[in-house]
Amino acid sequence: MNALRKVGAVAWAAVGSLLLSGCEFNGWYDVQLPGGAAADGHAYHVTVEFRDVLDLVPQSAVKVNNVTVGAVEEVQLDGWHARVRLRVADSVKLPANAVAELRQTSMLGEKYVALSTPPGTAPVGRLGDGDRIPLSRSGRNPDIEEVLSALSALLNGGGVAQLKTITVELNKALDGREDRVRSLLKELNTFIGGLDGRRKDIIHALKAVDRLAGRLGKEKKTIAQAVDTMPPALKVLADQRRDLTRMLTALSKLGTTGTKVVNASHDDTVANLKQLRPILQQLNKAGADLPNSLELLTTYPFPRNAVDAVRGDYVNLDITADLDLSALYRNLAGGSDKSGGGNGESTQPETPDIPDLPDLPTVPTPTALPSAPSLPSSPRCRRPRRAAAVRCARRCAPAATPPEESRPRGSTSRSQS
Repeated sequence: MNALRKVGAVAWAAVGSLLLSGCEFNGWYDVQLPGGAAADGHAYHVTVEFRDVLDLVPQSAVKVNNVTVGAVEEVQLDGWHARVRLRVADSVKLPANAVAELRQTSMLGEKYVALSTPPGTAPVGRLGDGDRIPLSRSGRNPDIEEVLSALSALLNGGGVAQLKTITVELNKALDGREDRVRSLLKELNTFIGGLDGRRKDIIHALKAVDRLAGRLGKEKKTIAQAVDTMPPALKVLADQRRDLTRMLTALSKLGTTGTKVVNASHDDTVANLKQLRPILQQLNKAGADLPNSLELLTTYPFPRNAVDAVRGDYVNLDITADLDLSALYRNLAGGSDKSGGGNGESTQPETPDIPDLPDLPTVPTPTALPSAPSLPSSPRCRRPRRAAAVRCARRCAPAATPPEESRPRGSTSRSQS
């Protein structure tokens, strides 16, 4: 009997092994919970990629707005990230750009996958069977173990031990200075607000500085040469230090004297400028007439363009004259045309009357001139030498008789008498 029982047990074990090897069985993870979501087969499948799934296992819940709508079917490793296959009920409608997040039901609860619409982004399309949610739209919340580990690192060997010292020192620093600190915080708030308001200008200035730095980087060789030539230039300035100091001292004295002069002559200068204002206003009204007149002054009486007409010692001129005989007569004779053709007064002004000139004084009759004395006899001339020939000729020449037109009236010569 015992042998038969042993044989039967072995047979049943073999049959069970064959059954298990013929069908894939992953243990109790393949068993769906009764009453679970999407248990009736009306569901679609979605694949989500996670960088870290922690302790997520198959048959974990899939929720939308904290309502279970499906379950996790499979968790696989794909390279350096995990690929999770979800089963979601057909009645759940999600956009094609939905996001997936790994959350925890409570502090020590189980993990589940939460599906939702993308925050801050308009939903697009609809999530369907076989769709994939990439790593860019998946994530997870911090685990309670991670929070406790970070808190432990802070409390053990962290900066908590120094918090008391920091608090005591802050109390000592702020004791009696609350008003100043409050005012400082207000000013700091205003300053930061001003910086925030000028954010665009600051960004523009930083970009300009970046462009300037780029240009300076391109001119690195030129800048290096300039830096190399600076020491000799500084040496020259150092050698001229005394002269520069004297110059600056003299310039300071000149500035002091100039200030005194300006202060002393302030009233006179203002008065002169006020008196100069009408002249400048008239010059301003003259406009271009004054420079044109000065330009004509250098070539008067001809304009400057008449230089092209000069041909040697003569000038070619072409004059077009439009003469009105009646107007010419009025200008020469004076007065206005009274007949005027019946059109009113003449446009030409009347010529003023010329006053009569006084009579010239009478010329007095000249009196008779006295008779001229008799002329002495001419001396006998010797034969002059060569040097005295001219003097002898002048001395021996007879007196010239003036012409009758130049003789005065009433005078007679000796020969006539």
